[in-house]
Amino acid sequence: MAERTVATKRGFILYDDALTSHAGEELFSARHWARHTSLRGAIGGRGNTWILAGGNDEWVLRHYRRGGVVRRFSRDLYLWQGLVNTRPWREWRLLSALYRKGLPVPQPVAAQVLRYGLAYRGDLITRLIPDTLSLAARLRESNIESLPWDRIGACIRRFHDAGVYHADLNAHNILLNSVAEIFLVDFDRGEQRAPGVLWQEANLGRLLRSLRKLAIPSVAEGHAWSRLLKGYNRIG
Repeated sequence: MAERTVATKRGFILYDDALTSHAGEELFSARHWARHTSLRGAIGGRGNTWILAGGNDEWVLRHYRRGGVVRRFSRDLYLWQGLVNTRPWREWRLLSALYRKGLPVPQPVAAQVLRYGLAYRGDLITRLIPDTLSLAARLRESNIESLPWDRIGACIRRFHDAGVYHADLNAHNILLNSVAEIFLVDFDRGEQRAPGVLWQEANLGRLLRSLRKLAIPSVAEGHAWSRLLKGYNRIG
């Protein structure tokens, strides 16, 4: 892997030249991919994520969009505070570091920042992790007790032991494949921290609230959550 940065007419692109030999703005255009019949589908609740066919690979293109109350004022503009502090740059580099350490995350392909004076827009492309479903989707399709809760807990603990903070740990950002391998995705605003009980417990609490929002109390309050905590604490 060799990290490359190129300047474009409107901003900058950061990419792995082992995964793509060309990095232009069209790489981040869903319309461009659609014209070349390479856009497999849109995913994600905000309509900001697409699956792309990139050669022998499938990639995930995500456009950074705001959530919450601030979205009423700007859907996708962020305050410019220097290139290395932009969300795409930080997430790309965090994913790159975690992937090289062997942690179960998507491999980053390219990131784009488009400058608009004191603001910017951004995009990120990662390699698709094949044959996976989110924990939220699996909860709708599977018997709750059949899911590998202990492995989910152990996976989260592995990240915490490495000092990895996931800013939005929820049931949609935990992926499972058919052989019960666990992956974490969407590291926007994530960071490396010194391991600490307070932020690690807060991370678990965020996941618990996510499960409660899915209106599955038997997960959040019952045996499944206990199994997750046992896996996290390496009990049994």
